[in-house]
Order: sequence, then C-alpha cells, then structure tokens
Amino acid sequence: MDNRTISASRDLNRRSAQSYFQQADTRTNLVRDIVDEERKAATAKTAKLRSLRLAKEEEDRRKNADDRPHVQKTTDTKDGSAA
Repeated sequence: MDNRTISASRDLNRRSAQSYFQQADTRTNLVRDIVDEERKAATAKTAKLRSLRLAKEEEDRRKNADDRPHVQKTTDTKDGSAA
C-alpha cells in the first residue's frame, strides 16, 4: 500500500468514528432534553397538587373551626375554684 491509500483509509476510519460519536452525542442530548422536560412537568404537577392540597386543608380547617361548638368558660365560685 502506498501512503495515499493508507492516508485515505485513515481519513475514512476517522470520519466514520466521528460520525458514530456525533450520532451518539445527538441521541444523548435528545434523551437529556426529554428527561429535563419530564422533570419540569413532574415538578409543575407536584406544585399544583401541593397547592390544591393546602387549599383543601385550609378550607377544611375553616369549616371545622365554624362547626366546632363554642364552649363557654365557667366562672369562678366564691372560694376561687372553678365550677
């Protein structure tokens, strides 16, 4: 083999390897983008559900506070003890 054939073979191998790694990088970046989008969607969903839960808890707390019977404090007797 002469030098041109060896050089051409090396260039072909180099381009083939570069093409393979470029495709792998493209796939990796695509997967990263998909994972990031899914993570953002999950974070948004969690925040929404949390706010709904907190609102419901607050509503329940207010409802329970309104439904709770009001107990009057007893007045002290003449000797200072509670009735």
